[in-house]
Order: sequence, then C-alpha cells, then structure tokens
Amino acid sequence: MTSSKSPTLAARIERWPIAGSFTISRGAKTEAVTVVAEVSQGGRTGRGECVPYPRYGETPEATLAAVLSMREAVGGGLDREALQAAMPPCAARNALDCALLDLEAKASGRRAWNLLGRPAPRPCTTAFTISLGSPKAMAAATAKAAHRPLLKIKLGGEGDGKRIAAVRKSAPESELIVDANEAWTSRNLEQNLAACAEVGVTLVEQPLPAGQDEALKRIKRPLAVCADESVHDRASLEGLRERYDAVNIKLDKTGGLTEALAMADAAHAQGFEIMVGCMVATSLAMAPAMLLTAQARFVDLDGPLLLARDRDGGLRYDGSLIYPPDAAFWG
Repeated sequence: MTSSKSPTLAARIERWPIAGSFTISRGAKTEAVTVVAEVSQGGRTGRGECVPYPRYGETPEATLAAVLSMREAVGGGLDREALQAAMPPCAARNALDCALLDLEAKASGRRAWNLLGRPAPRPCTTAFTISLGSPKAMAAATAKAAHRPLLKIKLGGEGDGKRIAAVRKSAPESELIVDANEAWTSRNLEQNLAACAEVGVTLVEQPLPAGQDEALKRIKRPLAVCADESVHDRASLEGLRERYDAVNIKLDKTGGLTEALAMADAAHAQGFEIMVGCMVATSLAMAPAMLLTAQARFVDLDGPLLLARDRDGGLRYDGSLIYPPDAAFWG
C-alpha cells in the first residue's frame, strides 16, 4: 500500500486551437492535441506536455493510456533515470520525464538546469514557420512575417522551386531554413536543393523519406541537410554522418529532456550541428526544450506562436525572441 506522501500521477488530453491552419506535406490541422502529465507530491505538482505524432503511430488515446500505465511505478518512487528503462522513447515518456523534472525542481527550490548541471538558458531567436501552400499564398504569409530574422519554410515536393523563390522575394533579409517533411524524391532532390541554394537557404530539413535517404550520400550537397524523421535518440545517430550535416532534436522523439540532452552531447561529439525543434503545442512543451538552446545552431520553438492562445503564464515571446520559463511555470 502506498503512503499518502507517495507521488501521484494524473494525465489528460487537451485540445488547443491553431490560428488558422497548419499545413505540411502530410496534411493540414486546425488544432494541437496534447497529452499533459502531472506528478504531485507534498502539495507540489510537476507538469509535462507531449504531442502524440501519427507519423510514428501514436494517438492521443494510446499516449494517455501509456502515461497512466505508469501510475503504480510513479507511486513507488520512479525517478527519471529508471523511467528511461521503463518506457521506450515516445511522446508519453516525454510528458512524464518533464513532469518528474519539474517536480524535482519545485521540491528542491532549484532551477531544472542547475539540477542537471547545464547552463541557464538565455533569450534566443526562434524560427517562425510558414505553412505549405501555393507560391502566392506562401509569399503573402511570408510578407507578414518578413520582419522576423529566421523563417522556417514548409515545402512539399512538386513546385517547390517556385515556392521558395516566391518566399525569398517576400523576405529578402530573413535567414531561411526549409522543411520538406520527407516529400522530395531522389529524382527531384538535386533540383530542389539547387533551387534552395540559389536563393540563399541555409539548411534543408529531411528532404527524403526516412529509410530512403541513401541518395544524400551520393550527391554533393550544396547546403546543409538536417535529419528529422531519420533521427530519434542517441541510438539513431550512427550512420547519419554521411547523409546529414545536422540533426533536429525534439523531446517527443527522444522521449524527454533527459535523453535529449544526452543526445545533444553525443551529436556534438560526432560533428553534427543541432536544431532544437518542436511540435505545435503550448509553452509547457517548449519550456523544457529551452535547456537545449545553448547547444543549438537553430532554435525552432514557435509552437505557441501558431496557436490561437497559449497557457496562462507561458513563455514570453518578444517578436521572435523567446525567453526562458519562469520558475512557477516550469522547472
């Protein structure tokens, strides 16, 4: 029988409307569906948020069930280290990992980065995402965001040369990174990379489907290429160096901040540049990822900027400048 002082675990599905819609090569959505884990003990509650990703076979219901399946273990004193072995890397483990760290920070009165021996995050520039659409629609959306220093452009295959040219015309001063979300093929890869290089794109993310990206080894890449769907945790880094120059670290893929930090260290040691990325979610999902920004060449934590509203007390965004979380909010 557990003591009344033992930790307790609760979780729920939440839905957050997106401002307009968010479109990538795999489709569009009008809301962000997240799962929130809460671990409570001694009058304090630690929170973590994740986004189940259909690309990896995850659903909100299955993710919620996976979190709640750890109730007994949490009540028995499960810590973050034990959690890494108790669950595979997935969105559910991310929510629980971040909740446990948040509770640990609140109970100790120390910031999460101090507990982890990491540098305190500083305000930094986040990318702002332009959804996939026609060249005309993307040019119009880009024009409204042309004051932002870093734009992430969603592309989708045929016609991408025209899209990126239209985007560059609308934002002549912004640094551009591109995310193809696995939509290119070996046939149009070099043409699309050349189109991106021609307008000064800095980096292209996941141009080919994961597992079908051997062509990246055979060509001379005219700009940096970043792995997203092809990389998940430290175990997936092996063999990527010949195909990719950078890796996108997302907490939902690594299964939490604990593994994400270890993966960032390993990626740096292997010569990769780092992007810290996110799904469309609230500030509660972005806050832990701020601990990765000191090691990142690119920060893409604009999830809350794409929502119709964010959580109360969430991260402060000043244009494209994102600030670390307040202690009362997370960590």
